[in-house]
Amino acid sequence: PVTTQGSQQTQPPQKHYGITSPISLAAPKETDCILAQKLIETLKPFGVFEEEEELQRRILILGKLNNLVKEWIREISESKNLPQSVIENVGGKIFTFGSYRLGVHTKGADIDALCVAPRHVDRSDFFTSFYEKLKLQEEVKDLAVEEAFVPVIKLCFDGIEIDILFARLALQTIPEDLDLRDDSLLKNLDIRCIRSLNGCRVTDEILHLVPNIDNFRLTLRAIKLWAKRHNIYSNILGFLGGVSWAMLVARTCQLYPNAIASTLVHKFFLVFSKWEWPNPVLLKQPEECNLNLPVWDPRVNPSDRYHLMPIITPAYPQQNSTYNVSVSTRMVMVEEFKQGLAITDEILLSKAEWSKLFEAPNFFQKYKHYIVLLASAPTEKQRLEWVGLVESKIRILVGSLEKNEFITLAHVNPQSFPAPKENPDKEEFRTMWVIGLVFKKTENSENLSVDLTYDIQSFTDTVYRQAINSKMFEMDMKIAAMHVKRRQLHQLLPNHVLQKKKKHSSEVRLTALNDSSLDLSMDSDNSMSVPSPTSAMKTSPLNSSGSSQGRNSPAPAVTAASVTNIQATEVSVPQVNSSESSGGTSSESIPQTATQPAISPPPKPTVSRVVSSTRLVNQPPRPSGNTATKVPNPIVGVKRTSSPHKEESPKKTKTEEDETSEDANCLDLIEHDKQETKEQLDTETSTTQSETLQTAAPLLAAQKTSSTDLSDIPALPANPIPVIKNSIKLRLNR
Repeated sequence: PVTTQGSQQTQPPQKHYGITSPISLAAPKETDCILAQKLIETLKPFGVFEEEEELQRRILILGKLNNLVKEWIREISESKNLPQSVIENVGGKIFTFGSYRLGVHTKGADIDALCVAPRHVDRSDFFTSFYEKLKLQEEVKDLAVEEAFVPVIKLCFDGIEIDILFARLALQTIPEDLDLRDDSLLKNLDIRCIRSLNGCRVTDEILHLVPNIDNFRLTLRAIKLWAKRHNIYSNILGFLGGVSWAMLVARTCQLYPNAIASTLVHKFFLVFSKWEWPNPVLLKQPEECNLNLPVWDPRVNPSDRYHLMPIITPAYPQQNSTYNVSVSTRMVMVEEFKQGLAITDEILLSKAEWSKLFEAPNFFQKYKHYIVLLASAPTEKQRLEWVGLVESKIRILVGSLEKNEFITLAHVNPQSFPAPKENPDKEEFRTMWVIGLVFKKTENSENLSVDLTYDIQSFTDTVYRQAINSKMFEMDMKIAAMHVKRRQLHQLLPNHVLQKKKKHSSEVRLTALNDSSLDLSMDSDNSMSVPSPTSAMKTSPLNSSGSSQGRNSPAPAVTAASVTNIQATEVSVPQVNSSESSGGTSSESIPQTATQPAISPPPKPTVSRVVSSTRLVNQPPRPSGNTATKVPNPIVGVKRTSSPHKEESPKKTKTEEDETSEDANCLDLIEHDKQETKEQLDTETSTTQSETLQTAAPLLAAQKTSSTDLSDIPALPANPIPVIKNSIKLRLNR
């Protein structure tokens, strides 16, 4: 409760928003108004505001679509012999929801729409006769039906992408002034119609639950841009989607009902950096409707008790919009809230400009270790399907990585990137995702070993299984995974992403199954020499995996190989990550908000016949005053007595110096902070076979020369389907 000043006591009592009383009723000061104006100016170059002309065009297109719906419903009514009096008033309407309805859509964004029809119009009519009607419109292009959780018609109407859902209400006519927030509309409805209505009902409720819509909109535009710039905007990957960000901003508006956007952005970070998760964020007290629909309620549903960051939709049936959030993604978001608070504190004290809040941190400088996932398919159409499936499952991989006892954090970058081709002559479409890893600081442990093989394998198995079950799988659809250190990323990613000082040629052949070796050594002037694919076989001293093994397997081959051996000096990189340079509050200082039980790596799956293990072995670091610990790395019980290596003079780079504050708390696998020691990345292929399996004998003979050390590989039982399994194992020296 806040005591109001004398001048405010004469005003009528303010409407109460939200489930608690406001934190402050303070009105904006002149400085707040100036800051709000500066915020608008900062947002403009990012394209978050649409021109008035473009806005009018959208309204015009939605009007045309609305008329088409009315016309179509009249035609359906006539074909079903309804009385003329009913046909004249039958109605039908297009409603919008999502960012367009909230008034925060960006330039060129698509529109989410809902077609609402009376009871005599069937869902099948919408996907047949209305689809055909749309086909006849000359402005309509790229028309398609998507069979999703909520089926949808997708189209491009006069250059604007629109997704249209369908809901059939139990009404004879659809009045123009219909309010979809009315819970009684849900009675006797098909579950698909209830799901379709949900988007509109939630959006409308949010707009009715904020004290000032204009302040809400500007704040939400700022927060959405900030979340996208900081790589934490993605529902599918376990961060937050648009509706969740909207509900967090709406809750902030309820707590500070008179504040304007400049204050609200700051208060947003204040409230949610200190929020005690998993306490839910609620915009209103949930109401019971007695329609027996499942609602979010941890008292009733045990599974709801495990949600880590519940943000509950305000419309019945109430749902948690953030069920995908994991320990890692919550940790990343809470850390970003704290950094947002620190930056907005500076902005309010005039020590920084708004632009600082929207600076994109360099994800590829933030972590020492990364897992790179590659998805490839033979055609662009197949790639789109395959990438969609793989992306929807990445959070499963993140979930199993964070359960690994040596991993504190697995942060997946929501952006995907085109991957270098495996074979330049072969038509192939490849996409990759990058997951940053933070390893736990361990006590009294020398030469720890971590095995990520099982985590990667179970993930790829899940994806293949689903692809085969949904009859989507094609023979050349592949997933590969590899462990990459920060300084190897330049081989895979375009230069503009890494923001390096000097240009490299990034042409790298990433091979999954028959990994003919290549020498990716960099010379001292930071230029990279990459041999041609043919010469690589002859000249390269390294061999990443035997080229014969992949050919003998008809089953989808799941691979996880570490990047080929690199012996190089570290490249000097400009310090881009603001979080590291300002106060060193980077990934490892993230508080462990949820304790994870220590789970030893599970036993390896027994489906494999051939195990190709990639090993990374460190030279012991030279002692120095720095207390940086060395990270766990996935190698279980691998002992190496010698490995060929070239000596190079140690070099200290600016990046390494700047990162010492980060490294002090972080385990570091194959890189020493102050003094770069020459590491030996020894990649070797180990092959084994089941005793009962005689057919693989020629394969074994061909590869026996690679390695005789099979001590870390258990005897594998015979299996009717040969599956090749490449393991990711990392050895860590402290």
